[in-house]
Amino acid sequence: MDSFTHLFVGGAIAAAIAPPGHRRAALLAGAALNTLPDIDVLPLLLSGDPVVRMTWHRAATHSLLVLPWVGLLLWWWFRGRGGRVAEAPRRWFWIFQCALLSHPLLDACTIYGTQLWWPLPVQPTMQGALFIFDPALTLPLVIGCLMAAWFGARPAAGKALAASIAIACAYIGWAFFAQSMVDRAAQRSLAAMGLGDAPRFVTPMPFNTLLWRVVAMTPDGFVEGQRSVVADRGPMPFTHHPSDTRALEEVRAQPNVARLLWFNHHFAKAEVHENKLMLTDLRMGAEPDYAFRFAVAEREGDAWRAIPTEEMAWPWDARRRLREMWTRIWVEPTS
Repeated sequence: MDSFTHLFVGGAIAAAIAPPGHRRAALLAGAALNTLPDIDVLPLLLSGDPVVRMTWHRAATHSLLVLPWVGLLLWWWFRGRGGRVAEAPRRWFWIFQCALLSHPLLDACTIYGTQLWWPLPVQPTMQGALFIFDPALTLPLVIGCLMAAWFGARPAAGKALAASIAIACAYIGWAFFAQSMVDRAAQRSLAAMGLGDAPRFVTPMPFNTLLWRVVAMTPDGFVEGQRSVVADRGPMPFTHHPSDTRALEEVRAQPNVARLLWFNHHFAKAEVHENKLMLTDLRMGAEPDYAFRFAVAEREGDAWRAIPTEEMAWPWDARRRLREMWTRIWVEPTS
C-alpha cells in the first residue's frame, strides 16, 4: 500500500491497543512503526539496476520471519528507557508487533508482490485484492485517527478507533469477496475458450474495488478482460494480445530476466522495440500502458545479447484512462 495509508493503519492499530492515557503518543508511534518496513527503499535508491530496485523492495524488511524480532528488540530497548512502554509493557509489546506486521500483510493484499517469507526462496505473495491506494480503505482510518487525536483519553476516542478499524477490515473483506466473484466469472469464460487452467490473476483497477482486470496467459501471449461488479451480468469478454514468446524463451536464463519472471510470477509480455527486447510486467497497468517495462537484451545477428537492464517509459494519458474507467464501472459494453 501507499505510505500515506500505512501511516494511518499503524496509528489506528497502536492507539486502539494503547492505554487511554497513551493514545496520542501511540498514534505517532504506530504511524512510525507501520512506515518502518519501507525503509528498504533508501538503500535501493543507490542501485543503478532497476531490477534490483524493483525486486528487492518488500523483501527483508517485509518478512514475517524478520519483523517479529525487530519488534521485540525495539520493545525491549524502549522498555529499558522507561516512560510509557515501561508503564504498560504488555500493551506496548503488542503495539510494536501489530503495527509492524500489519504493514507486510496489507502490502501482500496488493498485486505488486511481498516477500513474506524472506530469506526462504518463496515467490512473492500477490493476492491482488486491493489497489496500491484506495481512498475507501484509507479515509475511515484517517477519520478514526483524527478523532482519537482530538478526544485523547476520552472513551469517544476508543469508539472512533474501533469503528474505523472495523470499517477498514470490512472493506478488505469486501475486496476479497468481489475478487472471488470476478474470478468465478472469468473462470467460466476462460474455460469456454479452452483456457480454464491458464495461469491468471484478478486485480482491481485504480482506486476502487468495483471494476476489475483479469489477465490469463496463453502459449503465444495473453488475454485481458474487465469486469464491473456493478454493471456486468453476461459472459466476460477477453481480448488477445501477442507476446514474442520465442524471444523470451531465448533470454529466459539471463539472470535479470530470470529474476523478473520469478518476481512477477511469469506474468510478462515480451516485445521488440528498436532492436531491443522489452519485458513488460503485466500486473500493474492495462494494455497498452504499464508501470514497469524493461529493455533486457539487444539483437545481435540471429541471437539476443544481454545488456544492462534499462527501465523504459512510454507516455500515456492517465486522465483519459481514468475517465474511461469511471464510465466502465457503471456501463457494461454492448458488444
